[in-house]
Amino acid sequence: MAKDIEFIDLKTQYRMLKPAVDKRIATVLDHGRFILGPEILELEEELAAYVSVDHCISVASGTEALLIALMALGIGPGDEVITTPFTFAATAEVIALVGATPVFVDINLTDCNIDAALIEAAISSATKAIMPVSLYGQCADMDAINAIAERRGVTVIEDAAQSFGALYKGRRSCGVSTIGCTSFFPSKPLGCYGDGGAIFTSDAGLAQAMREIRIHGQSKRYQHDRVGVGGRLDTIQAAILLAKLGNFGEEVAARIRIGNRYCELLENIPGVRLIQVPADRTSVWGQFTILVDNRDEMIDALNAAAVPTAVHYPIPLHRQPAYADRSRVVGSLELSEIAARQVISLPMHPFLDTAVQDHIVEAIAKNARN
Repeated sequence: MAKDIEFIDLKTQYRMLKPAVDKRIATVLDHGRFILGPEILELEEELAAYVSVDHCISVASGTEALLIALMALGIGPGDEVITTPFTFAATAEVIALVGATPVFVDINLTDCNIDAALIEAAISSATKAIMPVSLYGQCADMDAINAIAERRGVTVIEDAAQSFGALYKGRRSCGVSTIGCTSFFPSKPLGCYGDGGAIFTSDAGLAQAMREIRIHGQSKRYQHDRVGVGGRLDTIQAAILLAKLGNFGEEVAARIRIGNRYCELLENIPGVRLIQVPADRTSVWGQFTILVDNRDEMIDALNAAAVPTAVHYPIPLHRQPAYADRSRVVGSLELSEIAARQVISLPMHPFLDTAVQDHIVEAIAKNARN
């Protein structure tokens, strides 16, 4: 290719949004309220309306969002949280940080999300929550998961770090369970220029608890009713997100269009397996990921063709030293291990043009193994 291929093209996005972003940042610099400034409330109101929930609590990162959600639920030592081992470490990390035990059940290979059919058998008397991960940009089978949770009296926390903007049966990711948590890490579908995240709920009591926890457990200044954390989103990051929100709908539509085109081009290539998106939901393709048997060979070939790649994720969490003695495993987790050996993520962003996409697919087709 004549130009470098961007895995995630934040520079083009900034050039397009520069006047709005710069104006928003300058406003914060002028008023000087860098912590919990007016842009925080403005952002929270806009995000809550977008997701169609009553409350949005902005926080310092997607990891803090999950941690604060667990703390608000009072989950701690002796408790268990059911989740997937095929995810970024933060999902299990926050469970361990509150002293609880991650319980890993397997995924399915159609979308690499947690297999809802395996969850109920993993529930014990210690289970307090289920934390499905909306991996690669689409929700898991949330209706089935919510039904299990209601039947067994546990709470569902959606880890929606990669899926903000996606739809599940007409509802937004982050608004399909008791609590939804997302990340605004720069590479996410909606990203700021540093760390950031948000928590969504329509439960007023949980919302109040989470607001207090993010400011060291304060119900009012220097009145600490809970143990909390320093988990606030910076005002400048809120300002950047507000500038990006105006164009977010167009970017989501572009992601879906580009993801659909990838699928059309790749579906008949032998040896390439696609992540499936059911008709009742959409994916914002936080990562566009395929599965191949010859991953190392494919990565080398793509790199030789100037195509950047990534692997999300090469080692499932039950195989990670940090969680080997801190977790409970239910079943063989065989499909998680297969996915960990086969997944490869391709360039994906709203500005990926068709010529670049064709080049990427051509390189894959030349090196796919039957």
